[in-house]
Amino acid sequence: MADHCIFCGIVNRSAQASIVFEDGTTLAFIDLRQANPGHVLVIPKAHINDVRDLDKETGSALMQSVAQITRAVGRAFPNNGISLWHSIGQAAFQEVPHLHIHIHPRLDNDNILRVYQSLPENVDFATRERYAEMVRLELHRMQT
Repeated sequence: MADHCIFCGIVNRSAQASIVFEDGTTLAFIDLRQANPGHVLVIPKAHINDVRDLDKETGSALMQSVAQITRAVGRAFPNNGISLWHSIGQAAFQEVPHLHIHIHPRLDNDNILRVYQSLPENVDFATRERYAEMVRLELHRMQT
């Protein structure tokens, strides 16, 4: 557990939260901010900064919990869709350095989570292939 992590405090019950689900590996609770009713966070109980540090077992358990909670939120709250997201770092507005997946019910025209100010141009195939090669190279380096 990390010192001064609010989510670790929720896990060990030293911080208050409206918990909706818990198993041996994960915990889900209602987010403080409710732009649309039903915004839930799902976290691993272990302190993991972000998805880049996630091991396979915890990742599998986390995604199982995310799927289960997403189904429940979709049935419990009015929505025309649901957004899932995880932010990494200051530029992506990660406020709590403990891995968390947002489950956010969406309503038509709610203007929440607008990803682009305007739709970016498509990138040509050669550029996409160059980007793919860069990622493949790093994946190869990570395996050796």
